[in-house]
Amino acid sequence: MAFRRTLATATLALTTACATTSQVKPVPVATVEAPTPAPAEPQAAAEPSRDAKGEFAQAVAAFDAGDYEKAEKGFREVVEKAPQSLNAQFNLGVIAERQGRLADAQAAYEKVRFLEPAHVPTLLNLGRIYRVQEKYAEAIALYETGLKAPGREHEASLLNNLTVAYRLARQHDKAEATARRVLARHPDDAEAYKNLALVYYDQGKYRLAELVLANARKLSDKDPGIYNNLGMIYLKLDDRARALTQFQKAVSLDERFAPGYLNLGAMALAWRDYAGAERSFAKALELEPGSHEAWLYYAYALDGQKGRDPKKGLAAGEAFEKVLGLRTEQPEAVCGAGWAYAVERAGWDKAVGFLQRCKDQGTTSAQDKQMIEAKLQGIEAMRKNAQAAPPPEDDKKPNPAAVGGSGSLLDKVSDDAAQQEGVPAEGAAPADASAPASEGGPAAEPPAEAPKAE
Repeated sequence: MAFRRTLATATLALTTACATTSQVKPVPVATVEAPTPAPAEPQAAAEPSRDAKGEFAQAVAAFDAGDYEKAEKGFREVVEKAPQSLNAQFNLGVIAERQGRLADAQAAYEKVRFLEPAHVPTLLNLGRIYRVQEKYAEAIALYETGLKAPGREHEASLLNNLTVAYRLARQHDKAEATARRVLARHPDDAEAYKNLALVYYDQGKYRLAELVLANARKLSDKDPGIYNNLGMIYLKLDDRARALTQFQKAVSLDERFAPGYLNLGAMALAWRDYAGAERSFAKALELEPGSHEAWLYYAYALDGQKGRDPKKGLAAGEAFEKVLGLRTEQPEAVCGAGWAYAVERAGWDKAVGFLQRCKDQGTTSAQDKQMIEAKLQGIEAMRKNAQAAPPPEDDKKPNPAAVGGSGSLLDKVSDDAAQQEGVPAEGAAPADASAPASEGGPAAEPPAEAPKAE
């Protein structure tokens, strides 16, 4: 793990906006009793009581107001009174996902699947959770199962998300074939074009990807994901000014487009504008608090400022720990936390623990181990002499974990973000309403969306 490598353009941690996944919102009161859209007639659910309808409406209003605690309480009360309410149970999953509680979200969606296996919004969001956990085989199996339901074999939202899963699994031939399958039946599906472009992007066919995205833009010129993905392409073509313009265009079209903020933050990191990077990543975290990559790069931005303000170093250590809460033992976060906490006496105890764990990792080079050992000895000596910690390294030196040993962050985060397509959106909307999104976050059919990354 090369701790002291320079943070160059090639290490940008950018995320593209894949085109498929669902940004599902809570269902409005008007549809609380409506069966899940499906060609086959689903088993009728018990009629909700008047009280349950009122509580559902109040829960939706709370969600719209951003009061997720109250919304969750309301939907749970509806479920208690009407256990067969798919919409209330589904919305519990949406809220948990919005708060970054992926295990709770998965449990809620699984309950919906038990009640209605072919519930498309649930399949889309559950598949997104699998992708975030890099369980691509499970995501693929989930979508393929959904496509086998009567009348669902050409469901564009499922096919678009299946394309994403194939692509993340590096099964590019299948991904391309699936995207073309959508376009053969739905030639105006912008999400399919976006996915196809990302398949070509992965294969280094940047000009072809740009051409395909031009088709997507003709169909949906207000989709921030298209401009975000164009920005990724222009970075690969070494046209940073044009890339920056595309990322700015993306967030101007949708101020809640998290992938755009991640990419703007990554570019700021490359230019050592740590304060600007901190602002961009903080915005991304506000929108996606469960995004481990957003926490990771937010930590890098804070760490870059510890030379002027040691408190930023301690805050960076806490942010790295947030990453570890989402991705156990991630090397960059383990080592980053160690070096960040080492900036000040208040963090030395944690620094020692994390640096020791970093030194014991198989990915840590012999040179880095020597540096860690020197730091550990220095901390111990200062403790014995009751000395203050030496001033942290100048901001112009790269932070210890900013690059890590995993190769280009640009490519790495691109994949991470893609896994998260389908992040739930705020506001109330029918469970079967199409919510375009775009991972960085677009959407697709019913509640399918295609958000970020890749």
